[in-house]
Amino acid sequence: MLINLGRLLMACVWAFLLFNLIHPYPKPLKYFIDVALFFMVIMHGLQLVLMRATQPKEGPKLSGLTQTKIFFFGVFELLAWQKKYLPKQ
Repeated sequence: MLINLGRLLMACVWAFLLFNLIHPYPKPLKYFIDVALFFMVIMHGLQLVLMRATQPKEGPKLSGLTQTKIFFFGVFELLAWQKKYLPKQ
């Protein structure tokens, strides 16, 4: 349940940041939101690249949909994927 709440929160953050591209906020806030969007795209892209690079050959493969979810929802989707595919220790 908390993972779904995190996904909802992340979707709201993406919506807030992308809304700035369609309807820019006032000047000082606009630049901060642009930097935040750039930072978020870089960090989520890096997270996806690292996840793909550390996948074992014999482990479960990441589908295109899963990779897209990891890019948009970040750590919340990684936690859901880990809970689903990795055994408890």
